[in-house]
Order: sequence, then structure tokens, then C-alpha cells
Amino acid sequence: MSTITAPAPRTLKARRASPRIHRVSEPLGRYTDPGGRQRELVRRSGAAGSTLVLDRLARTLTDQRIVAHLAADEPQENAGIVASLYLAEEKGGRRCRLLTAQDLQSAPYEPVESRAAVEPKGAGRASSEQLVDRHGRGYRLALARCGTAVSELRWQRHPPDGECGCPQVVTVREVIGSLESYEPVRALTAEAVEAHATDRAVSVAVLRAELDRVCESCVLLNRGLREAVLAAVGKGGLTMSEIAIRCGRFKRDPRGNVSGETSWLARRIGTLPEHGKKAPTPWVSSDVLALIAREGLGVCPREVELQ
Repeated sequence: MSTITAPAPRTLKARRASPRIHRVSEPLGRYTDPGGRQRELVRRSGAAGSTLVLDRLARTLTDQRIVAHLAADEPQENAGIVASLYLAEEKGGRRCRLLTAQDLQSAPYEPVESRAAVEPKGAGRASSEQLVDRHGRGYRLALARCGTAVSELRWQRHPPDGECGCPQVVTVREVIGSLESYEPVRALTAEAVEAHATDRAVSVAVLRAELDRVCESCVLLNRGLREAVLAAVGKGGLTMSEIAIRCGRFKRDPRGNVSGETSWLARRIGTLPEHGKKAPTPWVSSDVLALIAREGLGVCPREVELQ
């Protein structure tokens, strides 16, 4: 019987990427395989800021097998969580393949072209009907290679009709931002996560973490706010300059004349790109949205917040 030493399994987290240390770390856990050999799990830096979790022989450091390939935007502690879940598997349940040179040179979650037509169970309308943004790009849930024996269910972006290109894995937030609408992305994602909750052949850990992060974020879509500001200006009752002044954003010319920082307001509502960016952002912090709504427009923030 195999002996296991590992911390209790926890829930995978997701947050902003942190710097990677390009070396093999201390063991994340150890166990004895059925042949009586001591094996260990270690973390190793991969391509594009990613992290590899490897299973190898403890004494010779050979027979390296890939347990997981974590993306750059996942926190360092997720490697330990993956190791815990792997070690907690019953005898014979630890499935992983030999590490290859390609694993060290490529990023995780590259689309699996041979499985692009697979209809993931429970993916809902996203499987049979693509969501399309204003640039003609399509979005749908599909299986992606994640560096382990288990495929990931992820959102993928497809090029517009008539253009060549491979599907690109994107986050739930990226899909919502591209469509400038929370629905039906949130509903389809939640449906897919629930459908695959007990499916050992398909992982939805990253998809679930992305959905939780969107639902708990204080950064919101600005489309409702933009529509309210443009409507107020269009009716002739307010100007962009006056709204900015009401929000405390103003400037003085050499003669002392005061005017509102309209560029600040335009960037917050998504009609002007941020400095150094090519396109306007579809996002605004909840605090700024509330400031512009209450002080600039004189309305309740809930009236301009998309649900």
C-alpha cells in the first residue's frame, strides 16, 4: 500500500500573476509507489511564466511525469493544492504522463485542434451557438490541452468568419469584456461548471475560479454608465466638462478659467483609450462608477450598473 504525506486538499484560487522563480522548488509532497520506490512532487517554472507540477523518483530525480501545467495568472500556492489533490487520489488513480521538451517550451491551455468539434457535456448554448462580439469574433466553451491527462473546459475565442487563425483560450472576464455583457456568459459558465462537477475526465477548476473572480470583483462593466452619460449629454442638460467638474476632476488654464477633465471622464466610461492602450477599456471600478453616477449625473449607482 502506498504511503502519502500531503496537506489536506483545498479549493483552487485565482488571482493576478506573481513573479516566477526559475528553478525546481522543494518537494510539494512525497509518497511510496506500489513498487516500493520513493517519489516526490516538485514545482518547476515553465514557459511564459507558467508553472509545472512534476512527479519524479526522489533519489535519482528521473522518470519525471507532468501532473499539472498552471497558467501564469494562477498563484504559487495552487501548485501545492494540485499536489495535495493528486496525492489524495486512491491507489491507481494517479494518472500522468512523461514530461516532454514541448512541455517546457509551451504555455498551458493551448487549444486542442483535433478536438475542436467536440461538444462538451453541459456546455449549453455555447456549444451549438457561438456568442459573437462587435468585431465578429466568436466565443464558445470547448476542451483545451492543460498539460495533464485531464482536459480543461475553457472559453475559446474564434476569428471572424473568413479569417484564418486558431482558437485562443480566454478567461471568463475577457469574454464578458469583449461582449460588454455579463449574460449569457455567466449563466453558460455556471451551467458548464455544474454539469462537470463530478466528471473525472474534464476539469472545470480554472473555469470555476474565473467565474468566482468575476462575481466577486469590484471592477464592473462601464457600458451602462457610458450610456447614461451620453444620454445626459445628448439631451443638452449637461456637458462632459460639467460632469467631470461635479466629480472633482477639473483643471485651470493660464488665465484661471476652470474646465472639467473630459479626458478622465471619457476614459472611465470607455469612449477614450487609457494612456498607452489602443482601445477603450470596458471596465470601471465600482467606486468610480458610484462617484460619476451620484455626483456627476445625480442618479443612484444601481441605475447605471449592469446586472
